Amino acid sequence: MKYKRILLKLSGEALSGNQTYGISPEILNTFSTQIEELVNFGVEVAIVIGGGNIHRGVSGATKGMDRTTSDHMGMLATIINSLALQDSLERSGVKTRVLTAIEMKEIAEPYIRRRAVRHLEKGRVVIFAAGTGNPYFTTDTAAALRANEIDADVIIKATKVDGVYDKDPMVHKDAKKFDELSYIDVLNKGLKIMDSTAISLCMDNDIDIIVLNVFEKGNIQKVVSGEKIGTRVRKN
Repeated sequence: MKYKRILLKLSGEALSGNQTYGISPEILNTFSTQIEELVNFGVEVAIVIGGGNIHRGVSGATKGMDRTTSDHMGMLATIINSLALQDSLERSGVKTRVLTAIEMKEIAEPYIRRRAVRHLEKGRVVIFAAGTGNPYFTTDTAAALRANEIDADVIIKATKVDGVYDKDPMVHKDAKKFDELSYIDVLNKGLKIMDSTAISLCMDNDIDIIVLNVFEKGNIQKVVSGEKIGTRVRKN
């Protein structure tokens, strides 16, 4: 294996599938099946999942809601998604722990770095919920932060497309795909892979990001085995 420990960033919006809101059991099963295969492959898996299928902090703020309140609601949405993913994984026999940046000890463990690393070493899937615990920071930034804290080998950003393009490939047939990019390229070109705070954090700590299509079966397994899939973002 090329990567022993990964941080998988999942989109909350992707969980809704063809619905406009909520959680699709079929999509949840797709995610959990691929994660189970990684665990069986011997990979240590940490996950950050968004909450956009329930509530997006920025979206609420643009409609007049207080930004801090809206972001706190978004954090709670990520906890709902994390618990749903945990349930799906454990029904498949995968041992899972949800660690949350907002303390709610009745339903999840508080985030403690050493505890998270120990869970990973024991072969448990660790789901980081509630972002960083602070408003004004996205789950992209949370993914970059947690990946660095647990010494992940790579961040895998799971999307609906097979990499990063210069424009939306769903709209523009002439969109050009990038096989590899530097962090500076991402920032200079304004490519919406992750927000600029997350990209800067990865750049400063030299951790690669791989963007791929999670709905194409086997893609994540191919990446951890060393195959070139999707788009890689790296320092040089």
